[in-house]
Amino acid sequence: MPDTASSISISESRTYTISELAREFGITPRALRFYEDKDMLHPARDGMTRVYSHRDRARVTIIVRMKRLGLPLADIREILDLYGLGDNERAQKRKTLEKFRNQVKELESQREDIEVALTELHKGIAWLEDNLAKIGPPDDHADSVAAYDAVARKQLDEA
Repeated sequence: MPDTASSISISESRTYTISELAREFGITPRALRFYEDKDMLHPARDGMTRVYSHRDRARVTIIVRMKRLGLPLADIREILDLYGLGDNERAQKRKTLEKFRNQVKELESQREDIEVALTELHKGIAWLEDNLAKIGPPDDHADSVAAYDAVARKQLDEA
């Protein structure tokens, strides 16, 4: 039976290149460098090469998941900064809960706005279709297009 402690330390000691993490998470290396610039990731350096740790990989997982939920990077960074306070992650979990609740409210508000917009668009479509039906079919659509094209070309030639 394998020694669990050594299995954990082996997996935790694994490092990743920027390309490996970018590929794994479906993001660009530029995004990873951006997160580093925002002090959300802290890769080690081997010369000019970034070397990402197991901890960095875990942070990328959190960043990507929370971005998918629509949380702003400032909120994500705030949550990441609370990790490792020695409080059994209580502060981080409380802050995450607060941010999640706020995001639910924001998304529900957006959903209401979308529903209103969809209702208005459907009304507009019905009104336009009804009006077009009352006007009747176009005389000759091809003639209208040709006439428009002729006017547009003349204006371009004169310019």
